[in-house]
Amino acid sequence: MNQLNLFIELTRLKKPIGFMLLFWPCIWGLTLVYDFNSSLNKYFFFGSLFLAGSILMRSAGCIVNDIVDKNFDKKVERTKNRPIASGKVSVKLALFYSIVLCGLAFLVLINFNKFTIYMALLSMPLAFTYPLMKRITYWPQLFLGITFNYGLVLAWISISNEVSLVALVFYTGAIFWTLGYDTIYGFQDIKDDEIIGVKSTSIKFKNDPKKFLLFCYLIFVVSLIFVGINMNFKLFYFIFLVFPATHLIFFQIKNLNISNTLDCLNKFKSNNLLGLIVLVNIFIGKFI
Repeated sequence: MNQLNLFIELTRLKKPIGFMLLFWPCIWGLTLVYDFNSSLNKYFFFGSLFLAGSILMRSAGCIVNDIVDKNFDKKVERTKNRPIASGKVSVKLALFYSIVLCGLAFLVLINFNKFTIYMALLSMPLAFTYPLMKRITYWPQLFLGITFNYGLVLAWISISNEVSLVALVFYTGAIFWTLGYDTIYGFQDIKDDEIIGVKSTSIKFKNDPKKFLLFCYLIFVVSLIFVGINMNFKLFYFIFLVFPATHLIFFQIKNLNISNTLDCLNKFKSNNLLGLIVLVNIFIGKFI
């Protein structure tokens, strides 16, 4: 039971916000491209596969991140008790867990068409080198956004077997969404990160973060408008865009207190609700 608890802690399975933020772009892309005049079985089957893949890859990613960052984690108050940093789980065992999780994720992946499989494998180097980016650039959140939202493109091509402009623009907007919310998340550790030399957009824009966050979130909202226009969605879709826009601009930005770690964490977690709101908006666009 102790090993099971350490595995759950290592993979953050008790913190579903991580894999849900990976899953939302997948289900957005799948819902956008899916023809609901056909059977719903494929929609729910593919949706389940993307959820399973999100959980597995997020878990594997957490392990790789903790292996790479174990020396940094020891010096950060929030992360010093993580299983690898604290020595409760060895690097060798952690690598074994990661390989098993990736193997299971591959079994999920082979259920899709060949184009989706190839495109997913193409993203793997970026996914596992992300933890290194904070050592060499102030933009690790950008690399996280590229990786975390890649499922939107994969979901689109899993149905259409081709890449479209709509999917690429929406993917770009989602990257800026992640760039925003992970910058907020980074403010929790900014003092420790500056001491140990870790870079982030949180540090880069610490003197005027709200302008940067507004820029990121406006690009995301504009991408949602672009999607609605090019998918020929009705007026109700554009009316209901006020809800994600309000959530992002007024709740996450206007009320943000970067010196309050709990507030930053709550603002970050609220993006799970934002993911649901955007999904509802897509359904509104397709059916109303």
